Amino acid sequence: MTADQPSNKSATETLLRDGYCIIENALPLEIIQALNIDLEPAFAATPLCQGRFYGEKTRRFGGLLKRSRHAQALVLNPIIMDLVETVLKPACDRIQLNVMQAIEILPGEAQQLPHRDHDMWQGAKGAHEYLVNVIWPLDPFTRENGATQIYPGSHGAAGMAKAVQDDPAVAACPPGSAICFLGSTAHGAGANISSMARRGIVVGYCLGWLKPYENQWLAYPPDVAKSFSPELAALVGYAQHRPNLGNYEGQCPSILLRDKMPDKIGAIDALRPDQEAMLADYLEAVGDRR
Repeated sequence: MTADQPSNKSATETLLRDGYCIIENALPLEIIQALNIDLEPAFAATPLCQGRFYGEKTRRFGGLLKRSRHAQALVLNPIIMDLVETVLKPACDRIQLNVMQAIEILPGEAQQLPHRDHDMWQGAKGAHEYLVNVIWPLDPFTRENGATQIYPGSHGAAGMAKAVQDDPAVAACPPGSAICFLGSTAHGAGANISSMARRGIVVGYCLGWLKPYENQWLAYPPDVAKSFSPELAALVGYAQHRPNLGNYEGQCPSILLRDKMPDKIGAIDALRPDQEAMLADYLEAVGDRR
């Protein structure tokens, strides 16, 4: 799906139908170019990966929200946030940032093993999605330079049950585009048979009750996260997922971002509405003795 002014509804419909969609003009080119410039020192200094899955002619690094102020524009893009929440919120209380990683694929890199990113978690699959990934090209993605290959219709219970997948679609598109795909969609980077490196950013969002791929609290400790907006801080883990998951001393970990924090704090319930109702019914039945 491509459009000059992309529709949130049509993008989500395409994503759920095909397992992926491409939204062109999702961000101004100037933001992508500025981010690429900010990340240049890290690209130059980062060693090549080890292992055939990551790619031995590939560079990867995270922590992008502290490397460039322009990285926030990708994470908090309103079109993407609306799409992700529509897909994931039915299965969770809140979403979280799973990964934000820069990837540079050098000439001569082989095609990556096709895979599904939700397989990083060992829960049962097919009832709901675990994550949504968004790849933001920093360079034009082409068939020759290793653009991501995505297998349409490979997602969900029906797609995963297929014995043979259809031929992959090559996600060729310019910078400023957003390549979105589900965690259950089979995909993999293509081989770079060109003479130039190709760079991109992957931003992944997952269910808030999962352990994220990137350890966000180590990437963005409180002294870093204090500079984030409340929305961004919540996405990187400074928020509880009801009931009481990810708390600090029984309270929302956003308390760590305050200028002053009490020496001692007490735990506070953080229950889902259905649990609050169950508790109220129980107290009414037995008599609230407070």
